[in-house]
This record gives sequence, structure tokens and C-alpha cells, in this order.
Amino acid sequence: MDRQTLSDWVHRFNDEGIEGLKSRRSPGRVPYLTEVQKAERRELVIQGPDPGVHKVVRWRCADLRAEVARRWSVKVHESTIGAWFGELGLTRLQPRPVHPKKDTKAEATFKKTSPAWRARH
Repeated sequence: MDRQTLSDWVHRFNDEGIEGLKSRRSPGRVPYLTEVQKAERRELVIQGPDPGVHKVVRWRCADLRAEVARRWSVKVHESTIGAWFGELGLTRLQPRPVHPKKDTKAEATFKKTSPAWRARH
């Protein structure tokens, strides 16, 4: 045992008793965002981007990273943005986009009459 370690233990015991000798957890680093900012971030993600303002139709990690940097001057890695999605109980996966003028009846008719469909059936 190192003399410094024993000295530290003696000082901790003298100051706090037996409780002072228990292992302590480090407080860790300060979070990037405050609780208020985290709540605002959650609402931002759930509402989705405004295409006119944000120039995107859905949040990608890169887009949300830029928005976080713009709003709160916090620069984080894209993987951190992905971890934040997980903390919110959300996923980074997005459904495949659907064209607003899609005609489902025409699609079904095409599938049933296409040569590829007839060849399989």
C-alpha cells in the first residue's frame, strides 16, 4: 500500500468515520443540455422539422445535430444524437416516404396485370 493512500484513508476516516471509507462515485461530466433544453429537444423531435424553415422533411441525425448547434451552441457527434433518440424512446429509423399523389387503386391494378405478376401466378 502506498503511504499517500493510507494517509488519504486516515483523513477520510477522521472527517467522516466509517462512511468516509466507502467507495465514492465520480459525479461525471456536466450534461450538454439542461432539463429545460432536453424537454424542448423532445418536442422538437416529436413535432418534426418545418420544411420551410429547416429545409428537410424528416430529422436525420445530421440535421438534428445542426439544429442543436444552432439553437443551443452545443456541438455533438451524430452518434450522440442517435443516443439521444434512444433516451427519448424513439428510433432513428424512418418509414419509407410515400408520394402524396400516390394512387393505391392504380398500383393494385398494375400489380395484378403486369407481366411479372402473371409469370409468377
